[in-house]
Amino acid sequence: MDENITAARNEVLRTSQEWITHFNEGDVDFCVAAYLPNAVIEATPMGTFTGTQEIDRFWRPFMSSGATDLQYEDVTLAIIDQTTAHLSARWSMNVGRGVITLEKWVKQSNGQWLLAHDAFEVLEQFAPKP
Repeated sequence: MDENITAARNEVLRTSQEWITHFNEGDVDFCVAAYLPNAVIEATPMGTFTGTQEIDRFWRPFMSSGATDLQYEDVTLAIIDQTTAHLSARWSMNVGRGVITLEKWVKQSNGQWLLAHDAFEVLEQFAPKP
C-alpha cells in the first residue's frame, strides 16, 4: 500500500477515534469544531443540519441528554485521494444504534482532518440506563 494512503488511513482513523472519545466525554465544543464551517449532517430521521451553528444546535442537547458509550463497529474507510476519505460503520451507544453511511473527512492545509459531510441513520432508540 502506498505510504501516503497508509498515512491518510491512520490519520483519519485516529481523528475519528478522538471524536468518539470527546463525544463520550460530553465535549460538545470539540465535536462541533471537528466539522467544516459549511458541513452538513444528514441524521435520519431527525433531519438535515447545515453549518456549525445548526450542527451545534443538533449535538449540544443530544450530548447533554446523557448519550454516551458511542462505539463504531465494522468500520470501512476508503481513501479517495490524499485529502479526502470516506468512512462508514455501524454505531451503538447507550441510547440507540444505527449506521453511518458516510463520514466525509477532508484534510486541511494545516494537516487537520475535518468533517465535510456526516450521514447516519438511527435504527433503534432506547432509554439510557440509569
